[in-house]
Amino acid sequence: MDEAILEPLSVGDLRGADGEPATFWVPAYQRGYRWGPREVQKLLDDIWASEGKAYYLQPVVVKWRADRNSWELIDGQQRLTTLFLIFQYMKDPERGWKRSGADYELEYETRPGSAGFLLQPTKDLAPSNIDFHHIWMAYESIDAWFSKHGNRAEHAAGRIYDYLLDPDPKRGVKVIWYQATESLDSIELFRRLNVGRIALTDAELVKARLLSSSKGRTGLADRSDQIAAQWDGIERDLREPELWAFVTRKHQDEATHIELLLDTLADRIEKPKGPHRPSHHTFETLREWIVEDPQGFWDDVVKLHSLITGWFDDRDLFHKIGYLVAIGRAFPELVESAAGKTKTELHAFLDGLVRKHLRLTVSDLKGLDFEKNYAKARDVLLLMNVETVRQRATSSEKYSFRAHATGDWTLEHIHAQNAGEMKRDYKLWAEWLDRQRKELLAVRDLDPAHRDELLDEIADVWEATQDEKRRGGLAPRFNAVRSRVEMALSDPSVGADVSVHSISNLALLDGGDNSALSNSTFAAKRRELLVRDRDGSYIPACTRNVFLKHYTKSEDQQLYYWSGADREDYLAEMVRVLSEREYLLADGSVE
Repeated sequence: MDEAILEPLSVGDLRGADGEPATFWVPAYQRGYRWGPREVQKLLDDIWASEGKAYYLQPVVVKWRADRNSWELIDGQQRLTTLFLIFQYMKDPERGWKRSGADYELEYETRPGSAGFLLQPTKDLAPSNIDFHHIWMAYESIDAWFSKHGNRAEHAAGRIYDYLLDPDPKRGVKVIWYQATESLDSIELFRRLNVGRIALTDAELVKARLLSSSKGRTGLADRSDQIAAQWDGIERDLREPELWAFVTRKHQDEATHIELLLDTLADRIEKPKGPHRPSHHTFETLREWIVEDPQGFWDDVVKLHSLITGWFDDRDLFHKIGYLVAIGRAFPELVESAAGKTKTELHAFLDGLVRKHLRLTVSDLKGLDFEKNYAKARDVLLLMNVETVRQRATSSEKYSFRAHATGDWTLEHIHAQNAGEMKRDYKLWAEWLDRQRKELLAVRDLDPAHRDELLDEIADVWEATQDEKRRGGLAPRFNAVRSRVEMALSDPSVGADVSVHSISNLALLDGGDNSALSNSTFAAKRRELLVRDRDGSYIPACTRNVFLKHYTKSEDQQLYYWSGADREDYLAEMVRVLSEREYLLADGSVE
């Protein structure tokens, strides 16, 4: 057996590999029965509420043991034991509601007596051991549930009995039967499912059902091996880090990436209600389709995979879709909206989504502020970076949504905020002072006497940060020298009326950078970012351009501070780049 087998079975259809009623062998690595009243009564409530419609229990995971002529029960002991007890309760001679019980039995490797106690639980024997205790508590919970129905308890039992044994594939209680391969390590799978509480994924359940449905269908070739190979190829493609981040804004964190495609197809049939995706919603939604038309279902998976890789390979679509996903658009929604559109129509549609998200005129853009419009400003600067890369028509470079997914991207002040905002941390103060010392030495047109005076003050305060005895009252001295250094390395033409929080003074940067860098002067930040860029850190294109003065007209070039002219040229480039695809609204218009 090369692949797992998965199929829904009514409780009455549980059989051994030899076709006889099933025997489930509970190995020593499992703990005993531990369900309490809440779990037992919820199971009965759910079965009752199904009103005979198909109701799927969580998977029962088994592996055939030919040497024991039984199923090794890897996962599902609690559910099968509870169902067994419900049958035993209904056939108890004192009630006489039913003549037969469950058509399966349970055996235990290390719990002699448990199998017998299941057949006839009694209050007297319940204290004998912890397993008997829990079995008896469950049995009493079953009694309490039926007792709530009063003189209609037998009628309720008849309905529950019929729901459990209904052979109709579209009705009744069904066990999701997962038959693992015989080569699989049972203990490792048990630890994953129970100790680590990592349930079988929708992808694993879909794959098993798909391969099972693709084997030996009358008049059709067995395509299970081909589908299994294609499945592995698709999973491998989706594990490419840049592609995965492009469609999910996530790092490599899912066990199976093909589940994105399966979720997308399931949502076309029925979108989950509420903010959280119910357990196995995707599998249960797709199950009937897979059973009735496995090849048609698989063809749609392959088409969706081709769509994703096609969008990934198209630089324009890659950047637009990647940006929309990065700001929170769900990829399945984009797929649904793109259906039936020509490429021209798709581009127009994506441009419209960006424009509607921003809702900015040119005047609005120029007025964005760190404190008042943080999220909007961050989205604008992300788009500025993405579009800058996209608009390089002769380049094959792409914006790295993988780097974006793994970083904590924040807005960085290009020219530092005021001195009072730097937290008290002597190590950070020392690092800041050391950076500014290097920059002062590099500035050629600074008055030598003024520079020497500043360097002496820096040296004195730096030494004080290293000596605990001299740290008392150091904050005023540090802030004073910091203010003087920033003034010396700032554009004197930028007055106090120009906000340090304006978008013309903001760039996108990974928030992992420390506060010493965040409060450094422009020249020190420039030096540090160039070092990080050289060392392989991902510096967004526009952030790099800002600190290289890429946007500044040649006649205004200088490398030591972020001037008023630098701000104006940077803002003008923002307007140009974002107007390329008409992402900005005309002043006075509302969309």
